[in-house]
Amino acid sequence: QVYLVESGGGLVQPGASLLLSCAASGGRIGTYAMAWFRQAPEKEREFVAAISWSAGSTFYADSVKGRFTVSRDNAVDRIYLQMTRLKPEDTAVYYCAAEDGAVSFDAREYDYWGRGTQVTVSS
Repeated sequence: QVYLVESGGGLVQPGASLLLSCAASGGRIGTYAMAWFRQAPEKEREFVAAISWSAGSTFYADSVKGRFTVSRDNAVDRIYLQMTRLKPEDTAVYYCAAEDGAVSFDAREYDYWGRGTQVTVSS
């Protein structure tokens, strides 16, 4: 069993940057694919970014490509999402997810989830 806890969310102005962190406990994430999803109120959960267990491959939704960067540090069981040039449409609860397998863009494929961290982008 792996437990995930997100942090780093907050209220920022458009164009600002924010770094999200996801800490894992209960098991090592060295062999897990990791991903970030987000969900706005009354909207479906959507894929944001993912990184393979070896960190050899990263993937991004078109809406964030070029602005967000996902990374991982297996030595401390953490993954990160560096968000830059934030837009109001990035406002959502951001979730960290893990699966003991290959990267997927489908939320249903992930085995473990954090409870989310709120990101609000507003003037």
